[in-house]
Amino acid sequence: MIDPELKNYIDNEILPLYQHFDKAHMMSHAETVISESLKLAAIYNADPQMAYTIAAYHDTGLCRDRETHHLISGEILQSDIRLRQWFTEEQILIMKEAVEDHRASSDHEPRSLYGKIVAEADRIIDPEITLRRTVQYGIRKHPDTSAEWQYQRFREHLTKKYAEGGYMKLWLEETKNSENLKQLREILRDETALKETFYRLRQEETEDN
Repeated sequence: MIDPELKNYIDNEILPLYQHFDKAHMMSHAETVISESLKLAAIYNADPQMAYTIAAYHDTGLCRDRETHHLISGEILQSDIRLRQWFTEEQILIMKEAVEDHRASSDHEPRSLYGKIVAEADRIIDPEITLRRTVQYGIRKHPDTSAEWQYQRFREHLTKKYAEGGYMKLWLEETKNSENLKQLREILRDETALKETFYRLRQEETEDN
C-alpha cells in the first residue's frame, strides 16, 4: 500500500515535472515506470513505497541536464525534506543510489534490489515504443539533418545499445523485457524492415509536430 499523503505529494509536486521533458520522458513514461516497478516489487517482496518513490523521481534530473540526469535525480530525491515524513535516512540513501543506478549505460550493476527494479522498469523494451522513442530523440536533437542521416544515427544507436553485445543489461528475470529484446534484435537484423519502420515512424512523428 502507498501512503495516501505520499501519493498526493508525488502526484502534485513531482510527476508534473515530467510535463516539461521530451516526448520519451513525459508523465506517461514516469507512470509506466511506476506501474512496472510496483509489479516487480510485489514479485521480489520489496517495499512498494520505496519502489514507487524511486520510479517517480528517476528522471527528474532532466530538468537540468540529460547526460548526468541520473545523478541529479538522486540529488533531488535525497534533498527533498518532505520525504523524511515517510522514510528513514537509510531508506533515502538506498533510493538515491537506486535512482543513480537506473541508467541503461551505467558501467556498474545496480547496488541494490531497488536499483535493479527501477532499471528494469525503465527499460520498457517494447519494439514499437523503443523504435519510436529513438526516432523522437533524433528529431528533437538534430532537427536540421537529412532523413538518411537520421536513419544512420537511429540504426547505430539501436545497434550499440540493444544488439547482441550491446551495453544495455537486464538485471531481473521475471519480466517481459527478455522476450521483447529478442523480438527487437530480430528487427535490427533485418535491414529492410528496420529502414521501413524508421521512415514510417519518422513520417508519423513529423506529421504530429
